[in-house]
Amino acid sequence: MKIREILKKGIDGLSEYGVEEAREKAKRLLLYELGVSNEYMMMHLEEALPERQIELFEKDVQELIKGKPVQYITHSQWFYGLEFYVDENVLIPQPDTEVLVEEVISLLKSKEKEGKILDICTGSGAIAVTLAKFTNWEITASDISREALAIAQKNAKCHRVEMECIVSDLFEKIEGTFDVIVSNPPYIETGVIASLSQEVKNEPMLALDGGEDGLMFYRRLANEAGKYLVDGGILAVEIGYNQKKSVIEILEKAGFQEVYCKKDFGNQDRIVVGKWR
Repeated sequence: MKIREILKKGIDGLSEYGVEEAREKAKRLLLYELGVSNEYMMMHLEEALPERQIELFEKDVQELIKGKPVQYITHSQWFYGLEFYVDENVLIPQPDTEVLVEEVISLLKSKEKEGKILDICTGSGAIAVTLAKFTNWEITASDISREALAIAQKNAKCHRVEMECIVSDLFEKIEGTFDVIVSNPPYIETGVIASLSQEVKNEPMLALDGGEDGLMFYRRLANEAGKYLVDGGILAVEIGYNQKKSVIEILEKAGFQEVYCKKDFGNQDRIVVGKWR
């Protein structure tokens, strides 16, 4: 079977089962199995494929139909211009989270000297590794999941950055103080998770479930972060699209000042930032 034919078969199969972005996902799977660039594949559409590659591609298509995210099959997701390894142990980094990274980097520029950053609930390490790559600040990354932290270390090694990795339930094992604490914590309401797409539900529940009202981790972060922030230190968190008012109130009640919210690329409220005094 030719590349053109197997690609069409994949697209048709995904479309039949209502998989979103069927064409893009089929191409991504085939490129992954072939190990070639998009340009190469487009120039060799009439080339016949070995039976083994066809079998692997068709197996991947079936995994997508069952709801497995394409990133978990290809073990790849791009974030802030960097490619990250991902698997079922970590959330898939999303473009909207880049707003959080951009804001932290912007805030760092106003600092007179370099300092320390703590990334809590690091997952794949996308935030921590990106900050380590584009700043000279000392980075610490923590997560309650050992498996997730191993992925973060793998990505740090891949991008040749240094950062300390700590297995910790939020601040449980954290010592010292930091200039910035950043986090993309679980923030989906427990009762809402069942209504999410199958792809999202295939991501680790530990990194999705934010408690009954989705705000459990913001309360813990806000109430405990002051012990680990220097005077004037920053707490920056990602939020759900409908959590702006609640998270701002939580931070202000905990003693944070100059609290504000910024929107993502889709004009949804996405991050909340506060200063510790």
